[in-house]
Amino acid sequence: MKKLIILVLFTAIGINAMAQDYTITKFGVGTDSTKLNTKAIQSVIDKAYQKGGGTIVIPKGVYLTGALFFKPKTKLLLQEGAVLKGSDNIQDYPFIPSRMEGRGLKYFAALINATKVDGFSISGPGTIDGNGHKFWKTFWAHRDSLKKLGKQSTNLEVSRPRLLFIWGCNNVSIKGVKLRNAGFWTTHLYQSNNVLIEDCDIRSPFRPVKAPSTDGIDIDFCKEITIRNCYISVNDDAICIKGGKGPDAQKLPENGIVENVLIENCTIGESHAALTMGSECIHARNITMRNCKVDNDCPILRMKMRGDTEQLYENITVENITGKCGAIIDINPWRQFFDLGGSNAKPFGTIRNIKMTNIKVEATKFGEMDGNPEDKVSGFLFKDLEVTAKTPFLKNRYQDVKIENVVVNGAPLVVKP
Repeated sequence: MKKLIILVLFTAIGINAMAQDYTITKFGVGTDSTKLNTKAIQSVIDKAYQKGGGTIVIPKGVYLTGALFFKPKTKLLLQEGAVLKGSDNIQDYPFIPSRMEGRGLKYFAALINATKVDGFSISGPGTIDGNGHKFWKTFWAHRDSLKKLGKQSTNLEVSRPRLLFIWGCNNVSIKGVKLRNAGFWTTHLYQSNNVLIEDCDIRSPFRPVKAPSTDGIDIDFCKEITIRNCYISVNDDAICIKGGKGPDAQKLPENGIVENVLIENCTIGESHAALTMGSECIHARNITMRNCKVDNDCPILRMKMRGDTEQLYENITVENITGKCGAIIDINPWRQFFDLGGSNAKPFGTIRNIKMTNIKVEATKFGEMDGNPEDKVSGFLFKDLEVTAKTPFLKNRYQDVKIENVVVNGAPLVVKP
């Protein structure tokens, strides 16, 4: 009995040690919001890791920092009024092995980085602010200068950091935090499973300067993802399903399926699309978006069909959607940065078992289903839709599309080739 009591005490002590809070201002991090605190905050993370783990607490105040790297058994808590503000100097973000636009490559670290940190969590109610204004202005200036020369600019030519990059982590929680003004993508999940993003407010602006490519949540080769009770308004796709691109993408181990994703009770503000498949996606399966409100002029469901990538989108359900939007559905070729890389392959896309049901919205148009000529669509169902739209018909080139009880402007939906 005595040994059992001692064992319980030691276990309790161990748990308490693991659960220790590390408030950064108690470890030499100052409150001067103009002073770069990267090294000081990183040293707190490292100390917590060395002591067996703990929660890094950001108290009220604004703390300027470059890239931070969380370690196993460390977590992040931002208290009310706390702001982790990203440096707008790209030199404060190391150039390291990473993942961008469906390919493994070296790129600049995000503001918050967690690699193989199972159980990692970020909790609010504070704010992570990417301070992206300088990056956005530089991006548009570069793109405009090339446009005058008749050239295109890729998204990677102007160096800018993501806000969050979660790589190879399981059992992740991001709850109650405000994510703002990302330099590039806001939340990038890669090779991570069992992730909950809940009660988060994710925003980047369209004006006065557009915040380019600031996707709200990018899900890249991941499984078991839940996004719940979030508000998202960004200058790109709100929620984007990724996983790889290129004619041999499906053969490469760094690429893979995104499956079992649930998006519910969210509000999607101004964005480029509420839910997007692609443009870097080889296989998306079992994706559900339900009980959500849209308040924007963009598509509810968008499928980007790459002519240089084998794609399979299957078992996707969008149901119980209200509000106002652009299109109900948008399926079109995606030709941006098309690259077969010298391959003789002839990739095509397959779309099957898609349901859009119980949708009541005011839309700009019903939409288009007009992918690449080789793409195949089957088992696509629109059921119980009540829509008002300025352009009330569906442009559709596929045979296996069923329409049941779909009313647009008080009349049955008209389908045109």
